[in-house]
Amino acid sequence: MLIWQIFLVYSRVSLFSWGGGPASLALMQRESTAATWLPRGASAPVPWVTPAEFADAVAVGNALPGPIAPQVSAYVGYKLAGMPGAVAAVAGTILPTTLLMLLMIVFFFEVKDSDLVKAMLKVVRPIVVGLLLWTAYDMAVTVFGLNKLGLGEVFNGCWDKLLIVAVAFALLTFSKINPAFIILGGAMLGGVLYR
Repeated sequence: MLIWQIFLVYSRVSLFSWGGGPASLALMQRESTAATWLPRGASAPVPWVTPAEFADAVAVGNALPGPIAPQVSAYVGYKLAGMPGAVAAVAGTILPTTLLMLLMIVFFFEVKDSDLVKAMLKVVRPIVVGLLLWTAYDMAVTVFGLNKLGLGEVFNGCWDKLLIVAVAFALLTFSKINPAFIILGGAMLGGVLYR
């Protein structure tokens, strides 16, 4: 039953996310932290993952090549039900939209220049930016150990993390360094500085 639930949750995330893998992370995080299960020996249901575990999944997924959404869903699925859970999560993340895309290809050239489709996308694209900002904000709350909207506390004892954010942003904005190298370099630096 849990395998089927994992597949359904990530199918829902896949079908209701716009803007690709990174944009789906907001909905994926909300669904993954809201869903509960009853582990063996537990007396009460627990969340599939905590916000901190989800942030770890995103960090690991960003360090690997390939699309982020299946990697993060595989992390959650594996935590819940081992390899079958990971397979169910990845299948739920990929299968529904792949089948939908195969169906859409048939009609694509008829709708791609539609005024209605263009008008809809003018609103959906900024919403995707908002979803990405929410994901970044929610992860920042976890990474910096803040209460929701406790932005003033960022500067209290978190200057090193803010510096890392600024350096990563500058490298991504002003250089052509592959993000994987920035993440791997950061991991090595963390292994030296924070051990």
